[in-house]
Amino acid sequence: MSTYDVVVIGGGPGGYNAAIKAGQLGMKVACVEGRETLGGTCLNVGCMPSKALLHASELFEAAAGKEFATLGIQVQPKLDLVQMMAQKAESVAALTKGIEFLFRKNKVEWIKGWGRIEGPGRVVVTDRDGQQQTLSAKDIVIATGSEPASLPGVQIDNQRILDSTGALSLPVVPKHLVVIGAGVIGLELGSVWRRLGAQVTVVEYLGRVCPGLDDEVAKTLQRSLTKQGMSFKLSSKVTQAIASPVGVELSIEPAAGGLAETLKADYVLVAIGRRPFTEGLGLENVGLSPDARGMLANERHQTSTPSVWVIGDVTSGPMLAHKAEDEGVVCIERIAGHAAEVNYNTIPNVIYTRPEVATVGKTEEQLKAEGRAYRVGKFPFMANSRAKINHETEGFVKVLADERTDEILGVHMVGPSVSEMIGEYCVAMEFSASAEDIALVCHPHPTRSEALRQAAMDVHGAAMQA
Repeated sequence: MSTYDVVVIGGGPGGYNAAIKAGQLGMKVACVEGRETLGGTCLNVGCMPSKALLHASELFEAAAGKEFATLGIQVQPKLDLVQMMAQKAESVAALTKGIEFLFRKNKVEWIKGWGRIEGPGRVVVTDRDGQQQTLSAKDIVIATGSEPASLPGVQIDNQRILDSTGALSLPVVPKHLVVIGAGVIGLELGSVWRRLGAQVTVVEYLGRVCPGLDDEVAKTLQRSLTKQGMSFKLSSKVTQAIASPVGVELSIEPAAGGLAETLKADYVLVAIGRRPFTEGLGLENVGLSPDARGMLANERHQTSTPSVWVIGDVTSGPMLAHKAEDEGVVCIERIAGHAAEVNYNTIPNVIYTRPEVATVGKTEEQLKAEGRAYRVGKFPFMANSRAKINHETEGFVKVLADERTDEILGVHMVGPSVSEMIGEYCVAMEFSASAEDIALVCHPHPTRSEALRQAAMDVHGAAMQA
């Protein structure tokens, strides 16, 4: 039996960062991961490969459409889907190898196989050949992540009916792709295939896209995607999907009830969300059981069994890689006896469509529900000089600040490169900054970031450029 200070089950963003942090703090640590590569869903079949395809498809559409021609660049691009997939795979491989390097650098041992908790302080690992070994640890961190959620009446086969993994590796551009679910994954992957030439129809049970997103931002995003050619069937539910060798036939009904209609597609993407992955983990052996949503409860990352900790998608909070990373670091700090915590109010959320969406903090709807008085500052990218020069004028920045104290409570952006700019407001909110604080800070000209300052100025009606 090999003995460790900490055994981390799962090698995704939460797990591998927890393991690296434990190594940095001088702990003897092992990370149990059954995939052939580290990085979990995010690096292998999620965040990273999807961003590779989003970037490539944006460039293809810019060259194939009016954007390059407007800039005086005349080209006739030809899609090489095989090469596009190959460069995606190369980028992912480089990133996963990078984690292996960081493990070696920080003396983290990668135990290849699937972990099962056999009791307090004991993990049995089964490799792909069926061989087992037992690990002993003072503390166990569960970081097993999540898997795509299923939909009754729709059987995912990753031939014609796909989950997000299947949609990242299609061998051809669909003629008609139906996306079930108007959340982040559905809109991002739907955008990829629309840019490459597919007709894309999004079916959503609710009456809006991206539940939880600021209403005004969600409406702006849907309007933009519709203008680009994506169509939406909101307040609709898919009750059945019948696949054949050449396509899929779907039965769709109004969410409130009514007559069904038939929709045909050659591929269907099921993107209704993700669920925690705990199957075969042996939770019962340490007195743990998931709640009705499949999540494990925690108190500052510690479960009801003191030596067992939980982080990332498998527990409460948003299913985001950077949230899992933060929890992994803080969890290990707490195991080491240090004071540490995650500020969940400053965790940003991003949708990598075009235009992008980036948010942090409370929405207007949440503030109204709380009865909290607030002020709103807005600035459109149409009035931003860099955005106008780059022909990227869709969207706006919206700042919500406390009416009495001026403290920034939430920031919501839709527009060009906002994923790279939301960090400024995360830092500001971490230090309890006021809108005036941002309004007084000099920003470089001409940049899109000036819109951040102008929106903060507008909280007090002092925006100067619109």
